[in-house]
Amino acid sequence: MKIYFMGICGTAMGNAALLARAAGHEVLGADSGVYPPMSAVLAQAGIPLHEGYDPVRLEKLAPELVVIGNALSRGNPEIEWLLDTRAVPFTSLPAFLYDAVLSVRKNIVVAGTHGKTTTTALTAFLLRENGRDPGFLIGGVPLDPPMGSHLGTLEDPFVIEGDEYDSAFFDKRSKFIHYAPHIAVLNNLEFDHADIFRDLADVQRSFFHLTRIVPRNGWIVLNGDDDNLRSLGPLTWARVMRVGTGESNDLRIAGFHESAEGTSFRLVWQGKPWTEVRWAQPGLFNARNAAMAVLAAGLALASNVGRGLTPTSGSVGPKARPTDDPTILNLDCLSRFRGVKRRQELLVNTPKLKVIEDFGHHPTALAETLQSFRARFPGHIIHAAFEPRSNTSRTKVLQAAFMRALALADVVYLGAVARPEKLKPEERFDVEAVIQHLETQGVDGYTAPTHAELLEIIEEYAAEETERPQLVVFFTNGSFDGIIGKFVAANRKG
Repeated sequence: MKIYFMGICGTAMGNAALLARAAGHEVLGADSGVYPPMSAVLAQAGIPLHEGYDPVRLEKLAPELVVIGNALSRGNPEIEWLLDTRAVPFTSLPAFLYDAVLSVRKNIVVAGTHGKTTTTALTAFLLRENGRDPGFLIGGVPLDPPMGSHLGTLEDPFVIEGDEYDSAFFDKRSKFIHYAPHIAVLNNLEFDHADIFRDLADVQRSFFHLTRIVPRNGWIVLNGDDDNLRSLGPLTWARVMRVGTGESNDLRIAGFHESAEGTSFRLVWQGKPWTEVRWAQPGLFNARNAAMAVLAAGLALASNVGRGLTPTSGSVGPKARPTDDPTILNLDCLSRFRGVKRRQELLVNTPKLKVIEDFGHHPTALAETLQSFRARFPGHIIHAAFEPRSNTSRTKVLQAAFMRALALADVVYLGAVARPEKLKPEERFDVEAVIQHLETQGVDGYTAPTHAELLEIIEEYAAEETERPQLVVFFTNGSFDGIIGKFVAANRKG
């Protein structure tokens, strides 16, 4: 089939296009800007890319199916042509993934307000390191596994990042409703995506709907420490396993410790010691991501033992019966997991200066990361630059929580609010009010009309000679107008 992807340079769309290509389809696509890193990956795979949207060109290309990304909407010339003519069938990305891949697989769907990308990568990595060939689709650029998408074998699970955001302009259900979970991983649940959800109860309703489509022979793996997930109820239609630091969890994280030398913690399965983990990933939040992934991968491995494959740990023979015991999973590989790009990614590492980029755009994620950095980089002056760019962070909805989170830094730089003309002044994230609040907490705050001017301020203060080393962390789910790369390049030279 000849399939045309609209918005192909997005991470999820691009990786889905690569999956379609691997499945034998003829694939091509367009985007408003053909940009790296995905453009380079697609070009290397031989997928034709077109810049901009042109209905005349689309008609000549004559695809048999059009996959429309959820960033596109009415008014796009190709969408209007598709609707006017009905000349080519179209679908959303989640619906395409179900039809093309997920409908015939045992799927591990990783959901949650935070940590989806890292947990998805960890789950796929653990299964691969245990001798399996899972399929996966990761909404980021992982270092482990070494690619963002892979079909794998039909006999092994397909691991997919389950986003709660809507599917397309014509399908406002959460993406993960399409993903046919055999194992649903619920990492955490908070209010986010204020542009499509009314309140926390609205988000909880969507997560509840996800749990309702887990089969009775599947599992729901959830964060047992999360009050918002506990309020979903007993979830009696599928087997439920809980992960967390509390004593009542099936898989418990114990003895968490973080310092300049790294992170360590123990995993305890139903009261019995399983393993101790020592790795380079920061924060209790990443330990929780690991525990969620360990339980999901372990349950998937245990349930498939009877098909004649032996886990690499050698603890179960080829004729063993399926069990609910995940401890057959060999966890020695966890210490080698390198993470995902733009997730607490260390870009400059000198005795005087560390520079980190992080995808953080929710106050809880910012707070957990800054708390981790206090332990990981003791004695450092922490500079936090934040771009209010997501559809929630550029509003006042979570402004008080952002104030509390950013107060954990020593110096804060606030970028200009993205697309301010789309918001009423009274709805817009109030940069000046945040800075005034931070000053009452003893935190210096700065802003500027443009990101280029903000970079000048960051360079001035981060370059000051101090007795203490400095850490500069950039929080954004976008590009910050390229100032991160400029700051990194200047300080690598230095």
